[in-house]
Amino acid sequence: MRRWIKTPLGGMPQGAEAGLVIEDAIIAELIAPGEVPAAPVDEVFDASRHVVLPGLINTHHHFYQTLTRAFAPALDKKLFDWLVALYPVWARITPHAFRLACRIALAELMLSGCTTASDHHYLFPASLPDAIDIEMEEAAALGMRVVLCRGSMDLSEEDGGLPPKSVTQRIDVILADGERLVQRWHRRGPGAMTQVALAPCSPFSVSADLMRETARQATALGVRLHTHLAETEDENEFCLARFGKRPLDYVEELGWLTDHTWFAHGIHFTAAEQERMGRAGMGVAHCPTSNMLLGSGLCPVCAMERRGVAMGLGVDGSASNDGSNMIQELRQALLLQRARGGIGAAGFADPIRWATEGSANCLGRPDLGRLAPGMQADLALFTLDETRFSGAGDPLAALIVCGAHRADRVMIGGQWRVIDGAIPGLDLAGLIADHRKAARQVQSAI
Repeated sequence: MRRWIKTPLGGMPQGAEAGLVIEDAIIAELIAPGEVPAAPVDEVFDASRHVVLPGLINTHHHFYQTLTRAFAPALDKKLFDWLVALYPVWARITPHAFRLACRIALAELMLSGCTTASDHHYLFPASLPDAIDIEMEEAAALGMRVVLCRGSMDLSEEDGGLPPKSVTQRIDVILADGERLVQRWHRRGPGAMTQVALAPCSPFSVSADLMRETARQATALGVRLHTHLAETEDENEFCLARFGKRPLDYVEELGWLTDHTWFAHGIHFTAAEQERMGRAGMGVAHCPTSNMLLGSGLCPVCAMERRGVAMGLGVDGSASNDGSNMIQELRQALLLQRARGGIGAAGFADPIRWATEGSANCLGRPDLGRLAPGMQADLALFTLDETRFSGAGDPLAALIVCGAHRADRVMIGGQWRVIDGAIPGLDLAGLIADHRKAARQVQSAI
């Protein structure tokens, strides 16, 4: 099947303004102005109303948190206090509620132009041992490409950590399940739809032994590593008090400074630490909305990128964002960097790069994130028909500065997964009703 996405309104690389040809699941050609495809096509899609982007790639999320958006007892709290307020609620999530939480998060992401989602799930109460399997099933049903992180916590409040004992697990259970999930779900090579990463939650909920053994396991299994790091000054103080080291020094001694590691947040790294991370080939998932809502700080995205750190974007959890809208995160990223460093700190195209090629680098996916021959046919198409865009000059800039919030079309692996702003076959109204009911039950259970 050869499909010509013809003459987009904007978004194509210079010299390819006449569009691109998709052959099966791959971008086959870029078409120069005045030219036509080199070989016959089976279908022409008129993209003259659309700005075309590589599919947006979300590098950090917590799907289950859609069940606790704007949860009153956690509002207006710093990270540690916020977590303490929410852990007992999350401990009561049932498999049914969790499945709905995943479905709503994936749908929200896809409708915002996201084509690859990485979720970090680290809560495993006794009722939810197969959480990652449920996520995989829900992603497959919607056609979303995923890199799912098998998270873990073994340091409960009884051991000096933050989470209750009911959501932690023993190291042997965690490692065995990580190996099982990699064997069952992890696919390698270009075009992989399902991948697994190993992801202890954070230094304040995970023992040194678990951090060390997970790093060894990731190397042995050939998968990537992920964790929260340097998100708040409280975390720095915790690590200094408990380990006598700053967070990066602590995880370095446990085997984490590698080119298959990416951190979530990365707000409070020093310049010297950023240099070390760049030399190691590491990545950071920047989560601007979450960082602002929790008051965690301003991530030095541009400085880290200059120092060789791969910078991607993530929406973070829907209890700290409190949404899962990927295209909106690009605008937030631009505004936050300018608030930090002035008008010259970042241009409108920078967050597009972070959310596509940069995010792909974080996830170790060279087959994603660019409009170029040989890349996976993952595309996000946006129209500029709403009042917010009226009068806009530059179509690509308008997506960011005017605040696009919903894609008109989304393609994943050469298949249309969003058409006319809707996901074919998904009863969104029914899903919202079921999800709201589940959220009320979870929130009232405590």
